[in-house]
Amino acid sequence: MEQTGQKSFGKFLTVWCGQLISMIGVGLTAFSLGVYAFEKTHTATSVALITLFSFVPNILLRPIGGVLADRFDRRTMMIVGDLGSALGLVFILSTMLTGITELWHIYVGIAFSSVFSALQSPAYKASATDLLTEEQFSKGSGLVQLAESSKFLFSPIIAGILLSVTTIETIMIINILTFLIAILAVLVIRKSMKVKRDPSDNKPWLSEMKDGWHTIRTNKGVLLLVTIISVITFYLGFLETLIGPMILSFSDAKTLGTFQSVSAIGMLISSLCIGVFTITRKYAVMLVLGLVLSGLAFSLLGVSTNIYFIIFAGFLFLGSLPFVNTSADVLVRKNIPNDTQGRVWGIIGILSQIGFVIAYCLAGFLADRIFNPLLVEGGALASSVGSIIGVGQGRGIALLFIVAGIFVMLIAGITSRLRSIKSLEDGIHIVPTDPSPIAHE
Repeated sequence: MEQTGQKSFGKFLTVWCGQLISMIGVGLTAFSLGVYAFEKTHTATSVALITLFSFVPNILLRPIGGVLADRFDRRTMMIVGDLGSALGLVFILSTMLTGITELWHIYVGIAFSSVFSALQSPAYKASATDLLTEEQFSKGSGLVQLAESSKFLFSPIIAGILLSVTTIETIMIINILTFLIAILAVLVIRKSMKVKRDPSDNKPWLSEMKDGWHTIRTNKGVLLLVTIISVITFYLGFLETLIGPMILSFSDAKTLGTFQSVSAIGMLISSLCIGVFTITRKYAVMLVLGLVLSGLAFSLLGVSTNIYFIIFAGFLFLGSLPFVNTSADVLVRKNIPNDTQGRVWGIIGILSQIGFVIAYCLAGFLADRIFNPLLVEGGALASSVGSIIGVGQGRGIALLFIVAGIFVMLIAGITSRLRSIKSLEDGIHIVPTDPSPIAHE
């Protein structure tokens, strides 16, 4: 694929602004639907299922979205993805307005949105490489992390306020409108960026996905990095799914929203620092230090029910994530050819985040059936571990967080000793785009 437009940080900012607004809208809906499900069922499983259905289709279909991102105009794929995501929310909204909403309606609607998100995500990732120079990769990644942090920084507190003065239907409408704004932003830059691709370049879909896998597999450093991130996301999946039920077990939705918003200031500050200051080296070191800090904060989330201490731990945790994500993003982007980045990011999406899928499947069961029973009155660990971190509903989830954080720190130690990860710094492992070895397998 040939990009006939020039690289432009201004054009990147236009797309980024649209995505920032869209992310805030997504955060409003995610928070509101999570509270809605928990209040209706009072189980962590229902919340985990919402997260699962919003995530699994996106991840499983990303390789296909990646192939499409390399075949067609990446801006067009972003528009189609955002439009389809909005339609999924329209379905949920329609059931709410008619008064027939069941949990399965929500599952279907968010799964539909997730399918189209699989088209948008690889195209957005690859478009960043189209629009940015290599020196701007870290700055662009920092801004992307800033947009991601908006889901935690602005959305929860806005959603908490909105839920107290209006209905969840209003929040759904707001989210749908934010998708339309993101589409408009892409349309603005699409007019000035044409994409030419020779039709003879098109290959069977399976062959193009194999090309992407070949690019990853033949770069040992990238493959190891993706594997490490997948293990990390396994533990992070527990946190994303269960932090709400843990806090709601001893507090209310307003406190949960405050926790998420205030603690997300850590991500905001880190993302701003990365976005403002250009970083050109030491990404491997930054990755390891970020993992150590996130693992420590992960464990601290579970040691107390004091909301101020939990907010501090959340601030520390979310503040460390941009350094982890930016390091991994730049190390991959520097070592992958641009003309295969769509399919590569699609495959990396499913490989790096398969840990989330497994965690979402296990989180509700582990919390409700194993860890929480250990730390209720009379539980097996009530008199030992319970004397330190407390006993009661939700303290089992806290124990799960402590254990997960310890494992994250151990993984950081292993990562620091891997030479193939350090070698990615120089970006010397670019794999030729000729996939001839695949053809002979």
